[in-house]
Formats: sequence, C-alpha cells, structure tokens
Amino acid sequence: MNDQTSSIQFFRQIFGGAWVTQAIFASAELGIADLLASGPLGINELAERTGTNSSALYRLLRALASAGVFAEDLDGRFTLTPLAALLRSDADSSQRAFSIMMGAEFYQTWGELLYSVQSGSPGFNKRYGMPFFQYMLEHSERHALYDEAMNGVHGAETEPMLDAYDFSAFRTVVDVGGGNGQALCTLLNRHPAIQGTLFDLPGVAERARQFILHSPAAPRCEIRKGDFFAAVPAGADAYVLRHVIHDWQDEQAEVILQNCREAMHSQSRILVVEHVIPQGNAPSFGKWLDLMMLLVGGQERSEEEYRRLFSQAGLKLMRVIPTTAEVSILEGMRL
Repeated sequence: MNDQTSSIQFFRQIFGGAWVTQAIFASAELGIADLLASGPLGINELAERTGTNSSALYRLLRALASAGVFAEDLDGRFTLTPLAALLRSDADSSQRAFSIMMGAEFYQTWGELLYSVQSGSPGFNKRYGMPFFQYMLEHSERHALYDEAMNGVHGAETEPMLDAYDFSAFRTVVDVGGGNGQALCTLLNRHPAIQGTLFDLPGVAERARQFILHSPAAPRCEIRKGDFFAAVPAGADAYVLRHVIHDWQDEQAEVILQNCREAMHSQSRILVVEHVIPQGNAPSFGKWLDLMMLLVGGQERSEEEYRRLFSQAGLKLMRVIPTTAEVSILEGMRL
C-alpha cells in the first residue's frame, strides 16, 4: 500500500466514525443489548420486540457486528460481545445513555461546528434555540439521561481521583455540581471521618437523593439545593468541582470560582477535576472534547489558562496532580 492509498484509507476510516456513532445510537435507543442479555435471538424476534423492519434491523446489526459490537452466530442469531455488553442498561459503567446522547442532541450539534468556528458561538444554541443547560432544564427526561450518561463517562475517574489525592486531612467536603452523588458517596465510603454535602440545582439534587439514600454513606451526606452562580455552602474544608468549570466560558467560570472562594475559610482547598490540555501536537482526548465544549458553550483549558482563571477569581493554583485517568486535579486556595 503506497502512502497516498494509506492516507485515503485513513480518511475513510475517520469519516466512517460518524456512521458507527449513529449505528450504535440506533441500537442503544432500541435496547438491543438489553434484549440479548438472556441469550441469542434471531432477527425476526428482535424486530418484533423493537417494532422495526427485520431486513433493515439485520443490516444495522450486521454492520455493528463487523465492528465488534454484537456478533452473528452460525444459526443467524445475534449475541452480545464485550463491547455490546456495555450497552446494557444495567451494566457497570453502562454506555447506553451516553450512546443515546452522543447520537441524538450532541450528534446534531456537531453539524454546527463550522458555525461555531466562524462565530465563536455555541452551535447547540443555533440548532436548538436555547443554551444547553436551559434545554436540559426544560426537558427533564433528557436531563436525567444526561446525568446517567455523565456517570457512564466519568464514573471510572472517581477511584483514580481518590487514589491521586489524600482527602483524609479534611473533615467536611462539598461536591459542587455533584450530579447524582455517586462520586461523593464513593469518597465518603473510603473516608468514614468525612462529612459530605452534595450541592446542585433542585431537580438534580432530588434525583441524587434517591441514589444517596441507598448508600452506606447516607448518614454523613447532606443534600443542599441551590445555584452555584449565586452562592455555595460556606465553611467546608474542601470544595470539589468535577467537570463543572469546563462547562462555562471564563466569565461564568470566574463567578463560580469566586463564589467558592467566598465560601472557603483560610485553610480550605478547592479541587477542580478536569482535563488539562497539554502543549504540542501530541494526541489528546481533551483537545477533541474541547471542540465539543465549544459547541455547547464551554471550554477545556491548559494549565496556564487555569492558573490565570484561578488568579482572576482570587485563588492561587498550588499544584496540578495527574491521575491514572485522563483528568487531573487542580488544587487551589484563597489568595
């Protein structure tokens, strides 16, 4: 294969990624992996259970099987593969909700990338007529799906975060924008002396309550409702913001950090958990995630950009602590 042929194959493979994304989305929306959880099924039964055209569904699953998502056996029945098993709703670190979100709202938004690059404005707003988080608030079923999707994506980061940073010196921790509470409960289960507070918008906090009530950490976990653009609970030893700051441009991110600073005492620490964009041309998932954030009005940042943002909010970035996941912990304190 000559260099030109190899280059053409590269572009075909890259462009085909969009097709695979939509195929996975379709199978996730139809719940194919859940239907196959108890064993192989033929295409006619799958089509009947999903209300689809059997010929078209076969073509979908045949294509996915060629990518290792599902497999067709010698009897023409489809089965789960390790990849397909992650599309089950009940799988540990399930990717079903994330697959649906990536194939629905976010996929449509990627079609506005050129607009975002030309204008600097969020493509999501153009496509859906409102900012991303307003859309989530007005579509509660999508917000719940988004929370589930983020858990599937970021859940694997929790243990590496706790391994990389010693929380044992703290007695009180506030998880700002803590989502469903899983990360905070994992932290509290590892450190029985810590009292935790989950702080999020009312609708999110109510959904988190159901998860927290079933956790051994529930007696040590308070749920507080509010808006981090207004204020956050005061007086804690540590404030954790995981994948919060990257949702916003500098002006809004600075307000969030300033409100945390106002709530902190002189020895408090702020712990921002995010991708930190490396310098140079090396491959980085964060660089691609940054384009996703461009589309929804947020931004991934380099260490220097975080250092400047912290300073503008009256905080000092003390150190950047890598983890075995793709995120780092940016530790700060009051100036």
